[in-house]
Amino acid sequence: MAKQLEITLTRSLIGRPEDQRVTVNTLGLKKTNQTVVHKDNPAIRGMIKKVSHLVTVKEI
Repeated sequence: MAKQLEITLTRSLIGRPEDQRVTVNTLGLKKTNQTVVHKDNPAIRGMIKKVSHLVTVKEI
């Protein structure tokens, strides 16, 4: 596994269910095209899987 993950919000949260909005906010993403870096662990991977259609992930 990679040491870190670079996560970018590529799609809007408008019209998305509340649980997906909460997951994206928990990842630290607030605006479209915003990028955050997180350590790679199972919890982060699970959040990414839940909103995989809204984000892009790059392994660092």
